[in-house]
Amino acid sequence: MVGALPTDGEAAAGITLALTPSKDPTLLQEAGTALAQELGRRLDLPVKLYVAADYAGVIEALRNQTVDLAFVHPVAYVLASREAKARILVKSLRGGSASYTSRFFVLKDGGVKTLEDLRGKTIAFVDPASTSGFIYPMVLLMKRGLVRGKDPKTFFKEAVFSGTHDAVLNAVLRRHVDAGVSYPHAPDTLVKDPDQRARLTFIAETPPIPNDGACVRDGLAPDLVQRIGAALLSLNDPVGRPLLKQLYVVDGLAEATDADFNPVREAVDLLGLTPPKR
Repeated sequence: MVGALPTDGEAAAGITLALTPSKDPTLLQEAGTALAQELGRRLDLPVKLYVAADYAGVIEALRNQTVDLAFVHPVAYVLASREAKARILVKSLRGGSASYTSRFFVLKDGGVKTLEDLRGKTIAFVDPASTSGFIYPMVLLMKRGLVRGKDPKTFFKEAVFSGTHDAVLNAVLRRHVDAGVSYPHAPDTLVKDPDQRARLTFIAETPPIPNDGACVRDGLAPDLVQRIGAALLSLNDPVGRPLLKQLYVVDGLAEATDADFNPVREAVDLLGLTPPKR
């Protein structure tokens, strides 16, 4: 069941994989189930799935050790590593790159051409802990001198959190907001209608962001951590790649180190972010 955590007794029968929400939960559940089954086959262990209701749910699950492995966006990993001593194993590759950006999307006919044009207008973010859906766009706005004191309303008339990347794009398409932030290929992967995609353009882009990845909780046996890492990297084969593609539009996985996420730590520190409590 989406959002339902397994009990301790269930977790003892194998490992539990948590997914960070980024699209429709039903679609994520279907893609995640397929990946969990294949990962379990390669590990020769049952892999149970937990689709979190929000970003904070994944961090909390790692903190209380309810889940063992989690696919996380960069800020969630930084917060989980600080609060729960989570350890990154692999990072995603898309188009051969281990980094991405965030873009400010607007309607082509909306009259907005630059970031300055958004003064006094409305914007949709994804989630306060989303790297491309809030953190990096906010850092860009602050460094440009548009947002002051970490408060979006010093520049925008209204700033809302839509919860998911597809909800952000839909808010722009329906003219509920003047702009929305998301990762570059979000329109191609989340907006099915090509005519609707053609209505969108972007007016600004952030510096590169380290790609999302998969981390393990603190306290797992070292041999199990090694097995999980090897199993994840083995998904770079003809069977695994389509499953990764379906899950998070991932082309492959590469080994990752904690130091890869130092630029994200700098952004987190600039905004004064702390791990969410529940």
